[in-house]
Amino acid sequence: MNRLYAGLPRTIFDVMSGLARELSAVNLGQGFPEEDGPADLKEAVARATLEHSNQYPPMMGLPALREAVAEHYRRFQGVDLDWAREVTITSGATEAIAAAILATLNPGDEAILVEPMYDAYRPLVERAGGVARYVRLSPPDWRIPRDALKAAFSEKTRAIVLNSPVNPSASLLVRADLEAIAEECIARNVIAICDEVWEHVTFDGGRHVSMLAIPGMRERTFKIGSAGKMFSMTGWKVGFLCAAPALTEVAAKAHQFLTFTTPPNLQMGAAYGLKKGEDYFVAMRAGFQRSRDRLAQALTQAGFAVLPCAGTYFLNIDLARSGIALDAEDFALRAVKEHGVASIPLTPFYAGAPPAQMLRLCFAKRDETLDRGVERLAAARRTLA
Repeated sequence: MNRLYAGLPRTIFDVMSGLARELSAVNLGQGFPEEDGPADLKEAVARATLEHSNQYPPMMGLPALREAVAEHYRRFQGVDLDWAREVTITSGATEAIAAAILATLNPGDEAILVEPMYDAYRPLVERAGGVARYVRLSPPDWRIPRDALKAAFSEKTRAIVLNSPVNPSASLLVRADLEAIAEECIARNVIAICDEVWEHVTFDGGRHVSMLAIPGMRERTFKIGSAGKMFSMTGWKVGFLCAAPALTEVAAKAHQFLTFTTPPNLQMGAAYGLKKGEDYFVAMRAGFQRSRDRLAQALTQAGFAVLPCAGTYFLNIDLARSGIALDAEDFALRAVKEHGVASIPLTPFYAGAPPAQMLRLCFAKRDETLDRGVERLAAARRTLA
């Protein structure tokens, strides 16, 4: 069997969600909202299923959705895209990331990964025959370390894979960070593969800046978005892969041999959702920010050291500063097995040992779920500290 995949352990998400189901635990681990998204989007999908074709749509996606993606990013981020030549619809953002990596790397090429990182990046780079190099972000500010960034580039570097807002650190790369990365990419002719799926989930007035908007990066950036994240419907698996024509042409060829296409009814629903006005996204952010604040306040009152959260559905706690001597994986496993609350340790998001023992919690949940989760975490802290 393929050595890469045969050697991979079960993902921490699979382990923790499986234990949560098995033990009927409160699941603050895997990042999906407890509410099931806007009713009008589900109605749009139902109408599309009944009234439109359910056969293969075009490989690059329905024109209606590709046009909607281009218009959405023009309105919200000032990014000018040619929908016909620069937008590909994928079966989720992870497939878009895979297509971009496979289209960019040849065996032996190096790709820089910024950690903590979504756990799919490294296997995808290695499956393409690439070699991963790392730049590490550390709490509490999670800023790009300039010296380490420069040192990570070499004559073999072909790509850098970014995520902002960052899952799992819940931080937001500021424009100065993007400009520092852009400077290196331009000087060394490197492509930026930018996972921007959390682009609308930002808090406290923070705004996402796309790498496509950074001078000099328009022709060397893949921008990746997600309807599932925008509309709190993670099961939809409708992704957007946006790039200049020369990049899109090759990435679309990779896409056609991954999933080829995406369900047309979901594409129609996503196209409908992307036409929503600013008021929808303002309300969505406000709802998640209120849940973030509720969870952070309750955790703080329970004695946990809570790290800042500028975006995503996630909040992190520092175990050592919370008076807990166990490492994150041990605490997470014992918390779910002995106290009935699931969380995600940050250890798998790093290639090596993390800079601190941290635990990630998802706050895209109902108030009563958050409250029960904190009660059980507080009991775990008292018992396991």
